[in-house]
Amino acid sequence: MQIEESFGTVRQIYDGALLPDTQVRTFRHIDRLFPSRTIARGPRIRPLPGRATHLQNFAFASQGKSYDLYDFLSINRVGGLLVIKNGGVCYETYQLGNTESTRWVSMSIAKTVTATLAGVAIQDGCIKSLADPITRYLPALNHSAYDGVTVEQLLTMTSGVQWDETYTNPLSDRRRILDLQIAQQPGAILDMMASLPRAAAPGSRWNYSTGETHIAGALVRAATQCSLADYFSERIWSKLGTESDATWWLESPDGLEVGGSGISAGLRDYGRFGLFLLNRGIIDGVEILPAGWMRAASRPFLAAGVKIDYGYMVWPLPDTRHPVHHGAFQAIGIFGQHLYVNPAQNLVAMVWGALPKPMFKDQTQIQVEDFFAGLCLALQ
Repeated sequence: MQIEESFGTVRQIYDGALLPDTQVRTFRHIDRLFPSRTIARGPRIRPLPGRATHLQNFAFASQGKSYDLYDFLSINRVGGLLVIKNGGVCYETYQLGNTESTRWVSMSIAKTVTATLAGVAIQDGCIKSLADPITRYLPALNHSAYDGVTVEQLLTMTSGVQWDETYTNPLSDRRRILDLQIAQQPGAILDMMASLPRAAAPGSRWNYSTGETHIAGALVRAATQCSLADYFSERIWSKLGTESDATWWLESPDGLEVGGSGISAGLRDYGRFGLFLLNRGIIDGVEILPAGWMRAASRPFLAAGVKIDYGYMVWPLPDTRHPVHHGAFQAIGIFGQHLYVNPAQNLVAMVWGALPKPMFKDQTQIQVEDFFAGLCLALQ
């Protein structure tokens, strides 16, 4: 007798209220929770070459304790780990029932994709400049708190618009847009964003906001006159030699992609996207991103004199504790999704996670930045 698989709901995901097996099944089939659009791969797969030297077990320290590779995989509930050094795969493992054909949710790694597409739109001439007001492309935001906010301020989340990102609070702004996504009403999320009040002058304060990634997605859609999934496929995904199609959540049937979450793809294909970022947005000698984009996107900036360890929807890693992180950055998603890029070490690593809570932090969890530092040192 065949047993029907059960899946969690999106509210259970954000509440951190799923049993481990159900959580993993849900992350593997996240495209079943909402209408999704396909990110089509290209006609030719580019194999990721192996590396002569494979990663061996290694020791590293985190929060005053010593760990090794197997501790990290077990304690942090890792569903997949891919490590690419000098262009070759030196470690690849699938856990928690995942396989090479599994597609896994990215969570907020999708934010980095959305911001990257804004860069592609600038390179293509669809968006004139980072200094453009976003209302030039989204007139629906005229006379809202986003009036006067630039493209760059949107990508760095320094709009000054009030926002509460608390994932587990049903009354937070983050959960409000999730409720609107569940309702599947076209344009409802952008309408909500237009209703928010101003909390600070544009450019003066950083506040992490998933809502602003939805605006960024709407901006790219309006500027390019192309869906985000199709634009991503045409300009990047199909050119990387990806092995599989990916999928991207929609706010409504045939509507706008959810700019802050909902991309589901294979482990190696996430790795290929990491190599795209590592290679400064160049594919086969063609600049898909503006010259210098990745350097600007992946470095800290100042907001009212305060250093912010954030870029264009990516997270630069401070090198104060681990000098090996100098120039490195991450795309990060809740529950333990990490795409780590270290240009100086010529290294990309992708981690699939299934931690129990969205922002799970305690003394038993291994800090992923410590693991990445140990990984870099082990491969030097």
